[in-house]
Order: sequence, then C-alpha cells, then structure tokens
Amino acid sequence: MKWVKRIVLGILAIIGMILLIFAGIIIFEGLFGQDSTEYTNVTYIDTEGNQLHGYLAQPDEPGDYPAVLLIHEWWGFNEGMTILADALAAEGYVVLAADAYRGEVTDQVPRALWLRLTTPEEQVFNDVDAALAYLMSLDNVDSDKIASMGFCFGGGHSLQLGMRESENMALTILYYGAVVTDPDLLRPLTDNQPVLGIFGANDASIPTADVLEFEAALNSLDIPNEITIYDGVGHAFLNEENYNQPGPAGDAWQQTLAFLETNLK
Repeated sequence: MKWVKRIVLGILAIIGMILLIFAGIIIFEGLFGQDSTEYTNVTYIDTEGNQLHGYLAQPDEPGDYPAVLLIHEWWGFNEGMTILADALAAEGYVVLAADAYRGEVTDQVPRALWLRLTTPEEQVFNDVDAALAYLMSLDNVDSDKIASMGFCFGGGHSLQLGMRESENMALTILYYGAVVTDPDLLRPLTDNQPVLGIFGANDASIPTADVLEFEAALNSLDIPNEITIYDGVGHAFLNEENYNQPGPAGDAWQQTLAFLETNLK
C-alpha cells in the first residue's frame, strides 16, 4: 500500500505544480502583459458610456462599401487581426476588427483560458453590439450589407451576433466557432442571412458530428449555407501567416472571399 500512496502523492504534487505554473502565468500576464489597444486605431462608446476599441481598415478609394465585423480568437485582440482586416479591406470591404476583451490580450494558453472563462458573456455581447452600431454609423458603409466573421471564440460570437442582430446582418461567417444545433435558436437566421462555416476534421473541441448537426439544422430551416470541413487540420488552422498560402488555410480564405463576393457585394 505504501507504493500506491507514494504514486498518489506524486501525482498530486505534479498537479499542484502545474496549477501553480498556470496561476503564475495568469497573474504575471495580468500585471505585466500586453494591452491590445496598441493594435487598435478607433474608439467608440457603448450605450452605458464605456469607451471601447477596435481596428478600422478601409479601401483606399472613397465610396460606399459592404462591411465586415471581425471578431478575434480567445487570445484577445492582437496584431494578427489587423493583418486579416487589412487583407479584407484590400478586397473592397470596410472592416472593423473589434476588441471584445477590453484591452486584455495574451499568447499564453493558461491566460487565454482564464480570459475566455472569466469575461462575462453579456459583456462580450454588449461590446460586439456596440462595434456593430459603430460600423453601421460610418458614412462609407452600406448598412444593408454587413457580415460578421470570427475565429474560434470569435466564430461562436459571430454566429451569436447573427442570431441576436439578424435584422442588421446580411450574412454570417464562423471559423471553427461553437455551433448551435437547435433549429429554434437558429430561426432568426432565416431573415435572408446565408451562413459560411469553416471547420477542421481533426478539431477535438468541435466534433464533426456537431458540425454536421449544425448543418442539418440550417438545412431544416432552408437557411442558405456552406459548411466545409477541411481534412487534415484541427482547430485554429488559419492565421495571419498562412491565410494567403497554398493549403487548407489558403483554400478556406479563398472560399470566404468567394462567399462574400457572391452574397455581400
């Protein structure tokens, strides 16, 4: 029995050490980490008077343009979002990449998980809605042609925004975001709002079975959709370094551009 006790104590010690390391990372980053406002270039006010931040990218030529509201991954708003926003703007869209964590950003998994779990969902809803209102208010935005687009954490919130603000959205794009499989919850998307869903076949956090159930629910409501599951890749397979490169990420980006071109322009 002594060896069993030693093994148990050893396992508990390892778990305790891991928890201490995680806690240390979370505390250190909270005190000394980056502030995402270094990547933003616009501010706007929500209905309660809070000042929020985002990154606005626009086509070079004046005119009225369709628009995209971009929502970041669980890391928070980082430089990668500005690169993707600029790439979409070069295609002829006004793009607002919104900061949904109010300045918090990280590149460490423990802190990202902490931010994901401790940022109130209602606060995120509020901040994303405020970003949409700001985007709709811009003089060069065609407010009848606005898409939401998000990745991971932002992908789930892109879908939530489409359901919550269906009267203001023209289409919804989610990259490996949390899906909704209840047709009753998806019903607001029937307001002429096509859906593009991009997923990885090896994504352990969003099983293929759930993605297929999501697709079936959309089809049951006759909501136009393109749901694509890319083979050989897992979660978060597209980023600012590979979106324009050959392979699944580049293919997914081109699919996104084609979807926007067909349904928004």
